[in-house]
Amino acid sequence: MASDYILLLSRLILGLYFLYNAFNHFKNLNMLSQYAQSKNVPAPKLAVLVTGILLLIGGLSILLGTYIQIGVLALTLFFLPVSFMMHNFWSVQDPQMKMMETINFMKNMAIWAGVLALLFIPQPWPFSLGEFFNF
Repeated sequence: MASDYILLLSRLILGLYFLYNAFNHFKNLNMLSQYAQSKNVPAPKLAVLVTGILLLIGGLSILLGTYIQIGVLALTLFFLPVSFMMHNFWSVQDPQMKMMETINFMKNMAIWAGVLALLFIPQPWPFSLGEFFNF
């Protein structure tokens, strides 16, 4: 069925997007920690590590098509604090920075909404570990 392949393609793109960002968190830990510190995030290095792990869990869940509820929870725990702490456009005075933070906040909310919608796709998903191993 064509919809099975479209879901697979969507999972590949979305899952790899989150895995790429997880890798970026680990690879650029110091730089991202400094940015988090500039946004008054408590324990910025730990926060970057934890958010990287949440992205990794979410990305693997979507890519493999298994433990979707855990993956969505991990990404929710990522998107809500990160969006409100790191992209708080309502407190930015500079018009260009405000626009950039608004775009990033709205992008995060849109991606999170798409992630939440994954909960409503019947499982096991086609071409997933859950389909092949009945879990």
